[in-house]
Amino acid sequence: MSRRPVFLALASAGVALAVISVPSLAVAAPGDPGAPRYSAGADGAGDPYFPLAGNGGTDVQHYDLALDYAPPAPAPAPLEGHLEAVATIDLVATQDLDRFNLDLRGLTATAVTVNGKRSAFEQSANELVVTPRPKLKTGAEARVVVSYGGTTTRPTDIEDALYGWVTTRDGAMVVSEPDGSATWYPVNDHPTDKATYTFEITVPEGLVAVANGVLTDTQTTAGTTTWSWNAPDPMAAYLSTASVGDYEIDEYVAANGTPIFDAVDPTRLGAPTADLALTSEMLVFFEGLYGPYPFVSYGAIVDDDSVGYALETQTRSFFSRNAREGTVAHELAHQWMGDHVSPERWADIWLNEGWATYSTWMWNEHRGRATANESFDDFMSTPADDPEWDFVVADPQPLGLFAGPVYDRGAATLHALRVKIGDDAFFELAQAWVARFGGATASTTDFADLAEEVSGEQLDAFFTAWVYTPEKPVDW
Repeated sequence: MSRRPVFLALASAGVALAVISVPSLAVAAPGDPGAPRYSAGADGAGDPYFPLAGNGGTDVQHYDLALDYAPPAPAPAPLEGHLEAVATIDLVATQDLDRFNLDLRGLTATAVTVNGKRSAFEQSANELVVTPRPKLKTGAEARVVVSYGGTTTRPTDIEDALYGWVTTRDGAMVVSEPDGSATWYPVNDHPTDKATYTFEITVPEGLVAVANGVLTDTQTTAGTTTWSWNAPDPMAAYLSTASVGDYEIDEYVAANGTPIFDAVDPTRLGAPTADLALTSEMLVFFEGLYGPYPFVSYGAIVDDDSVGYALETQTRSFFSRNAREGTVAHELAHQWMGDHVSPERWADIWLNEGWATYSTWMWNEHRGRATANESFDDFMSTPADDPEWDFVVADPQPLGLFAGPVYDRGAATLHALRVKIGDDAFFELAQAWVARFGGATASTTDFADLAEEVSGEQLDAFFTAWVYTPEKPVDW
């Protein structure tokens, strides 16, 4: 993500609605009469920054989202849309479950089935709690079908940053970092549970619905068009999108062979998006640094409305109003660093933003501007008493996820590491990072361990100084 003027925090609560409540009975485990065999999955994935993001007890394999969306009527009608949807979720139980949670906020579930059988469920502000019968044993596969819907608005976090399903007059901007996917579908909303996706998005004829992956079909009947998308690469929920708008479409094949699908608001054609034309050259450049592009396609969504930031939605980066060269490079680099390799916990976000920012430094050098070393020196010229240094990069706290040091000190950390271990080891490390953890998640500890493995050096003092100590590094 390119930096926001405000910080994201925990999502604001939706309207609580109890739909069906059926108490579950604990069943004693064989050989241990005092311990229940079945229990509830946790209501969070265990991330201390966002306790209710994600869930325990399940591993989602695939989401199929059928979304029927009516954008707002023309002004002066309220800026509210309407969504009717069915989510078909294939998951595996990772414990013996008598009930499990999905994150869902601001929309109302009306029916749930598990393996074809109607299931009792409850809904609160952030959680949809499903009680399957029969219960699910560890390793059991389940197909969960949730019918849901309601009015869409412009959700924000407690810092008033727009995210999730953001309703616009001509459609919706859908950008969900860090936990906004729950505003538009029932989900295990944490990067540690990646899944594949398919989308069928039905909108009024004349509008374009853009999602992740590759466009597989369009069908127009009775004044509506259904846009079908397939995203076969594992994806963290916050990177999914289903943006709708009055877009012009540009499809081509980049120099590295990647299919490109750009969707741009007609008012942003020309100068505001001219830098998108550099995408092909950027793909070749970043492949040289990080290895083959990891996904089936790429492209951009450029909307005339604004959420105030860009986001690296997987395979289809999102830009508010302008897609400037530096931001285009930043979001493309994220496809390797943040999308393919995602943060184990949100405290690890510097590995997303530091790599993307450093990638832009290296791109600028490639284009004949300041070298990466000059960008590093410029950053290090910041006085030691500047608040920039009073920050723990590897533990930014929920209100600091998108603070400047996460980006700039994160990038400087990588350049300092490059200088310390040398170019050969550094770029071997970059490619090993992608190869080893691609398709999954990784932590700051994983990165430090891999850096030591690749370089053969002991780097505790380095990482202590750069990402764990809230002061300007002077000796590492």
